[in-house]
Amino acid sequence: MSILVADPRARVSSFNPVAKLVATLLITVTLLLSIDPVSAGVTLVLVLALMPWSGLSARMLWLRTWPLLIAAVLGAAATVLYGRVAGQTYLQWGLVHVSDGSLELAAAILLRVLAISLPAVVLLSTTDPTDLADGLSQLLRLPARFVLGALAGLRLVGLLIEDWRELSLARRARGVADTGRVRRLSGQAFALFVLAIRRGTKLATAMEARGFGAPGARTWARRSVLRPRDAVLVLIAAGVAAASVLAALAAGTWTFVWSL
Repeated sequence: MSILVADPRARVSSFNPVAKLVATLLITVTLLLSIDPVSAGVTLVLVLALMPWSGLSARMLWLRTWPLLIAAVLGAAATVLYGRVAGQTYLQWGLVHVSDGSLELAAAILLRVLAISLPAVVLLSTTDPTDLADGLSQLLRLPARFVLGALAGLRLVGLLIEDWRELSLARRARGVADTGRVRRLSGQAFALFVLAIRRGTKLATAMEARGFGAPGARTWARRSVLRPRDAVLVLIAAGVAAASVLAALAAGTWTFVWSL
């Protein structure tokens, strides 16, 4: 299942996309202010505790988060070997220097990546791009031309994936994909680039012909409104962010990123 396809069965899908975006930004910005394991760990625990109310199954979360999990583990492993040197040293060999500082920083990075990625995955998994574009234009007053252009580009991502699959099958049927994997991938990527330019040009012409770039106030087929439950979602996100900061301050691990 594509990460760009919203799951309408999820309970979080009923919230306004702008409220979900604000809630995600509150948690993300708070975690970006400090690199410490306590704040990231508290946020991760609270987010995981709230996951059953999101309506997303464990299998769906795994399918959409396993690449991020692998990236977090790889980043933490690199930090353990080449991270900050502090405290007791456990291994030193050339550029490799494993110490208390590198282990603590690796744990903070691992928890931080997971705590940031989970709310973002929930946001993408339960938000229709069209609803998000409606909210950004009507509620946040972003330029309609920019929002609609981004929406059109986002809608084409699925077509690009399908084009890549069809190109692979066509080249395999002609026997081109048997040898030279690097050359095959570069040639296929160039062909996909050409197809993307052609499709983007046609889409831009069609949108201009239908008046998407016309000056003046736009009309919208669907209204985007904020409800009391959307405010509850934002308050919950603010509570998670505040709890993580207070826990880190109480533990004495809160460290601003610019002081590292």
